[in-house]
Amino acid sequence: MEHVLELGRVLTVTPARLTADATELTATIRAVAAGDQDAFERLYRDYARMVHAILLGRVPRRDVDDLVQDVFVAAYTRIHDLREPGAFGGWIATIARNRATDHLRHTPDQDALPDDLPGGQPIEAETLAVLDVVRKLPEAYRDTLLMRLVEGMSGAEIAERSGLTPASVRVNLHRGMKLLREHLGAP
Repeated sequence: MEHVLELGRVLTVTPARLTADATELTATIRAVAAGDQDAFERLYRDYARMVHAILLGRVPRRDVDDLVQDVFVAAYTRIHDLREPGAFGGWIATIARNRATDHLRHTPDQDALPDDLPGGQPIEAETLAVLDVVRKLPEAYRDTLLMRLVEGMSGAEIAERSGLTPASVRVNLHRGMKLLREHLGAP
């Protein structure tokens, strides 16, 4: 039995629950491979926040939503290439990272619009500055921090979706927050 610390409370993750989740994921992957659109919708619902966080840490914010869609289209068309359904989280994370790299390689530099243009939702300069600092952190810290802080995923959910152990997620979050505080000059 494994205990997971999540915002001040301890959750117990039993081997039976992990096995049930893996069995459910395997069934969902097989259904998607057979053309089941509802199964693909479940995968999207379960993994979109993780993919969004990974992309947000690598590409301009304006491109993230389109790239999330690209990643899921690629996953859907290549689902037959996935040898181990239980590895879906790591597999789609790799697709997201590769898609971000390709996007940056093939996208010409663009000038940003001035912040004082009317329309749209204003984003605080502080938020963008923090995101810029997070993007400079090591990949493991960056991804888990964005999944937690931006996407609101719990530690257990990050572990389940990404394929990391709950202990690795805790360490990555702790070390990532420590580095983030250091870079921001916070106590």
